[in-house]
Amino acid sequence: MPAHNEERHIGSALAALQTAADALQREHPGIGVSIAVVLDACTDRSSSITAAYTSADLRFLPVEVGFRSTGASRDAGIRAALERLPFAAVAGAGTWLATTDADSTVPGHWLVRQVELANAGADAILGSVEPDSRDMDEAVLERWRELHPSREDHPHIYGANLGVRASAYLAAGGFPRLRSHEDRVLVERLRRLGLAVIATDTTKVTTSGRLQARAPEGFAAYLRALGSGLSSVAR
Repeated sequence: MPAHNEERHIGSALAALQTAADALQREHPGIGVSIAVVLDACTDRSSSITAAYTSADLRFLPVEVGFRSTGASRDAGIRAALERLPFAAVAGAGTWLATTDADSTVPGHWLVRQVELANAGADAILGSVEPDSRDMDEAVLERWRELHPSREDHPHIYGANLGVRASAYLAAGGFPRLRSHEDRVLVERLRRLGLAVIATDTTKVTTSGRLQARAPEGFAAYLRALGSGLSSVAR
């Protein structure tokens, strides 16, 4: 999970990840979990909030970087987590990677469901997201829902809700070092390799509906464009 100055949201994001990890390990006691939190050039309280989790729960792994790049941060976190594993576990098909964002909260069954789909043969899972209604104008949220109906096999790709088998991730070269669209590039690479990429609405993540972008051409920029489009129609 990458984070750049996310003190407003990161506490909720970490709590949700902890709940999802607990649920997975109750369901599958033999599965180990490592949660890499990549603090990318943070100058706010994100690091101290994260430290409260990492000091109390050894599953959390803080990674300090200065990339100012979502793609580079995601990749750094994944590789730091993989370093905790023996080579055979990484190279095999039994290690699963799940990514989200520090302004997002995953559902409690998030990891359980991804493991179910992975065991059924998925090499990558594209989950759906829903902007937090508390952050948004109602008209913009309704427009979002019109364009993103809840259904299986949806066409959308979100780094805030993505899962991939570690062997597939490495075969595809990992997340590129881009400030935005790193998720799309990775999925395109996975598909070119002929890997099993599925899309589901059963792991929906709630993400910030803010309009001020952290990444250029990222999710916030898209929501801002939706709002601008509605304003133009109103005029």
